[in-house]
Amino acid sequence: MSKFTNYIMESWDEVRNKVTWSKYSELQSSAILVLVASTIFALIIGAIDWVFNEALTWFYSEF
Repeated sequence: MSKFTNYIMESWDEVRNKVTWSKYSELQSSAILVLVASTIFALIIGAIDWVFNEALTWFYSEF
């Protein structure tokens, strides 16, 4: 049990004293960047899916 307690105490010390936390403005700009990139990626994947769906629908209706 002492190993577990020691682990918890060392982890808490590391979080409080050794971790560098980002500023709120940096987190906000990073979140906006991720949101924009995810939206663009989703639109590209959706367009590819739509093109393949239309192509396969045309192919199977013709043959």
